[in-house]
Amino acid sequence: MGRLEWYTHRLLAMSPGEIAWRIRRAIDQRLPARPLSDIDLLGANPDWHAALERFRAGDQRPVLLDRDRARVIAQTDEAAVEAIVAAADRVLDHRFTYFSYPEARLDRPIDWNHDPVGGVHWPPLPSRRIDHRVSAGDPKWIWELNRLQHLPWLAQAWLVTDSPRYAAEAFEQLDTWMAGNPPGTGIAWRGAFEAGIRAVSVAVALQGLRDSPELTVERFRNIVRMLAESARRCWTERSRYSSANNHLVGELAGLAVVAVLFPDLREAPRWERDALEALRAGAGRQILPDGSGAEQAAAYQVFTAELLLVVTTAMLRRDGDAPPELVAAITRSARFLAAVVGDNDPQPRYGDDDEGFAVRLDAAPLRTVRDHLGTVGAVLGVEDARRCGRLTPTALWLASTVDEATHPSGGVPPPPAGFFAPDGGLVVLRSGGRRLTMDVGPLGYLSLAAHGHADALAVTLAVDGQDVIGHPGAASYYGHPSWRQVHRGTRAHPTVSVDDAGQSVIGGAFLWRDRAQVRMRSVDLARGIVDAEHDGYRRLPEPVVHRRWLVAPPGGATALVIDLLDGRARHDVRATWPLHPSLDVEARGCGHLVTRDDVPVLHVAYAASPAHPVREEVRGDPHTGLGWWSHRLESRVPAWWIGSSCTAHVPVVLATALTTAGDDGVGATGLTVELSETAIDVRWSDADGAQRHVLSLDTDRLAPGRAEPDEIRPVAPGTRR
Repeated sequence: MGRLEWYTHRLLAMSPGEIAWRIRRAIDQRLPARPLSDIDLLGANPDWHAALERFRAGDQRPVLLDRDRARVIAQTDEAAVEAIVAAADRVLDHRFTYFSYPEARLDRPIDWNHDPVGGVHWPPLPSRRIDHRVSAGDPKWIWELNRLQHLPWLAQAWLVTDSPRYAAEAFEQLDTWMAGNPPGTGIAWRGAFEAGIRAVSVAVALQGLRDSPELTVERFRNIVRMLAESARRCWTERSRYSSANNHLVGELAGLAVVAVLFPDLREAPRWERDALEALRAGAGRQILPDGSGAEQAAAYQVFTAELLLVVTTAMLRRDGDAPPELVAAITRSARFLAAVVGDNDPQPRYGDDDEGFAVRLDAAPLRTVRDHLGTVGAVLGVEDARRCGRLTPTALWLASTVDEATHPSGGVPPPPAGFFAPDGGLVVLRSGGRRLTMDVGPLGYLSLAAHGHADALAVTLAVDGQDVIGHPGAASYYGHPSWRQVHRGTRAHPTVSVDDAGQSVIGGAFLWRDRAQVRMRSVDLARGIVDAEHDGYRRLPEPVVHRRWLVAPPGGATALVIDLLDGRARHDVRATWPLHPSLDVEARGCGHLVTRDDVPVLHVAYAASPAHPVREEVRGDPHTGLGWWSHRLESRVPAWWIGSSCTAHVPVVLATALTTAGDDGVGATGLTVELSETAIDVRWSDADGAQRHVLSLDTDRLAPGRAEPDEIRPVAPGTRR
């Protein structure tokens, strides 16, 4: 996609008000910002010696990293502390690893604009003039380095070892970073979001280093000046309108943390007031009433909630209280996530994932849902989060006391067997060791829907705590554009594509247009039935509507997915089921046997009407990009994508039977589907063939009458209905 085409699509996603605002902002950014003076920072009589002494004493501010807490954590979790020290040692050696890129060893002093992995040196131009979208390098790598999220590791290592080399390295890196990155210059200042995330890391790390002899008055003055400049930009250049997603939360979190941790700053009261007011409103928009994330990306929900949690923690430490809107948003998000992962299920993978951290206080390369829940449980005492979460060093650092963080959960009931989040549009059905989900929500958030995927009506399956059918991940942002194109598209998800088209139209790497709209028809959690449709294929020259039923009765080994494609003319229809890469596939008639280490896991059977289904399977195709799974950004591994297809005049129906396999690997047999004017009849037999079943679906979509399945009824073998 050319730059002109991208800018056209981006302009169409803006309201008139946003266009006018962006024009004014572009004009303002051409005017050089006035450097902050000591009077701007501390008032009429600036005294940096006194300000540093108050900072060392933790006067009138919360302290997140301190020596007493470090001592207790070292006694509580020795292995975790060793991991943090090991991470700090890698930083001493200037060894950095981001995403799935190989480890890079940087020179001394660090050139903060050089990406040795991509072989790119970002120019020392005004940040607004750098177009990261057309560079030969991956801006995510250089941004990750310049977020300085490794500095808290050095501070923690200083606190637990007393070795001065960690503090010396931290201040040396800060000195060279500030010298090489004047405010508004270079890729590190490309966007207020980067300034906000970096400000959190530097502010928290500096607290941990406050008793180091390396922290001189002049260094303190320079660092605080940089943090104040970051805070100013976080507000004046904050994301608005169609860009006000998690970026806005990151900018406001950076502003709030600087204001709360550095109350000597003259603008701190106003910054705190503005940041908290905007965060109160933003928390309600980002975390929906049912606790799901507005961006339709599980990883970004965790990232956003964690940014809110850092601000909340600072307020709790200082005041013993925090804005109730923030606490409520974090709590309902945690309860939603706990209901999704339960006691043993894998974490959700829908939407984008850039492995973002609000602040890095442990050495884990990734932040999982259970890690996040453990921190929420420790800080806010949310019992659902305590039960489903995992206690990490981050939780121990942020909790009010280590004893409270490690306090065992009380008698919290187990996660629900089924639940429906109507605002975010997610249905979860559990039975035995099986978890099924169905996506009945919107594509994404705001007019860009930047981090959503075209996965309307996607059905996933986990068995005994392991993914079987799922979303194959984001794969790439900038490093491999062709990967991103495929992994965001409909074919990469467990749903249906028509004529090899996507449900929604990609307008850019982080932009969607012509988005599918989902209509929820009915959900019956007790019977395990979901019925929904979307209009994404109405834009085709011969429009089609996709309606999907998921029927998964509790206690049954077989779940049915019935797809009705209604419209006119002849179309290619394809249902895809992406499998986890640990799984292998064997063709079985018009179906597949799915195994893990030669042990049967799932039997999949297909049927169609009025056409005959064609079984399909693809694994690791380098030409089409089909048949891959991404565990981390900028990497992928071969994985089976299976399914069925047919070419026919619509209306046409596809039926898929997903049977949790026994030791013999036999699933539902004799699967057939019949489509009439007003009904769909699905027939199949149990694995042993002893019992035949029939399921009837009412397909009258115009009348407001009943449109849910009849009870699944057993019939004698050979009996016609």
